Amino acid sequence: MENKKMDKKALSLLSLGHMVTDINQGAVPVLLPFIKEALHISYTKAGFILLLANMTSSIIQPAFGHLSDRYSQGWFLPGGLLLACIAFSLTGFAWNYEVLLLLVVLSGIGVATFHPEGYRTAHFFTGQRKATGMAIFSVGGNLGFSLGPIMVTYLVSYYGLKGTGLFSIPGVITFFLFLFSLKWLTSPARSSPIAQHEGIKPQAPSRNGRGLLLLILAVTMRSWIQMGLMTFIPFYYINYLKGEAIYAGKLVFIFLVTGAIGALIGGPLADRWGHKNFFLITMGITFPLILAFLKFSGWPVIVILGLSGLVLVSTFSVTVVMAQEMFPHNLGIASGLMVGFAIGTGGIGVTLLGYLADLWGVPFALKTIALMPVIGFLIALFIPYPPKRT
Repeated sequence: MENKKMDKKALSLLSLGHMVTDINQGAVPVLLPFIKEALHISYTKAGFILLLANMTSSIIQPAFGHLSDRYSQGWFLPGGLLLACIAFSLTGFAWNYEVLLLLVVLSGIGVATFHPEGYRTAHFFTGQRKATGMAIFSVGGNLGFSLGPIMVTYLVSYYGLKGTGLFSIPGVITFFLFLFSLKWLTSPARSSPIAQHEGIKPQAPSRNGRGLLLLILAVTMRSWIQMGLMTFIPFYYINYLKGEAIYAGKLVFIFLVTGAIGALIGGPLADRWGHKNFFLITMGITFPLILAFLKFSGWPVIVILGLSGLVLVSTFSVTVVMAQEMFPHNLGIASGLMVGFAIGTGGIGVTLLGYLADLWGVPFALKTIALMPVIGFLIALFIPYPPKRT
């Protein structure tokens, strides 16, 4: 039987692994300006690096989710974590663009391996407060995304591109921690089939499919906003304004660390106010915040970016729970679609934004991002949620 009470010990360990894995994924956008200068590539090629990183780390996650649902592959947790860290740690040693792409692909596969099994495993420890429990697991990933940019900025600024090699250290340590904890951590997932312990009958596929498709589209808009800001804030301050790289890294760090706080706060609020309602509120608030970011300069930018991250990322775990509620018998696939495919399309958005930046400049790309919360809000309005049980 699934625990009715939240297991914070298990969720904390899973959250730690989530953090260490996503440190590598979060570091990629801020590494791009350094790579662009070292390998002499265009904005479009730089955007393609992020597209490839997202395709391999995110878009293929449903495939690993299918394997998790069918075979409960617990070893995906330590294996995926280690591959993500080791491959990214070698990116600074790449001697050409092609080798860099290969390493990005390998690191991405490691990320894609970890996430569906991680979300599936976390589900069995959330108890009754699903959004709150999932927020504890998700906050590790958000912290990883926020730590990645500041870590890579300092390491590359002081040690050159080969400073990425130090990213292997937390990966190896956490790998062994998971290896020794794997048996008890994955036991509930292996022994508790969702259909039996929750007693939920499958819903009509057409109804589920329509709701999940709309949710994916809405989360895609959120992903384009998040990845767009992560990518083009460094380009804006380093390449366009000719500012300091460390300052740009700090701005991205503030945006993402407040996002991690928002993810932790968002779960309990969504459990109280309703998952869909909370998503709509955040999209509505994000629009004026991005407009304000484009209008102000100096210290207000720090405050606005902090609020933007807090609000935008607060629905991260909420949308995963929404997908799992729509497909309760396929937790891995639902998680893979939401965290992987939906968020992974952010790389497509960044590539398109990179093309716009090549044509009309980085400021134009940032103005385009400002329109995306409106689109996300309108899509979310039509999501049939909460789903009716049949």
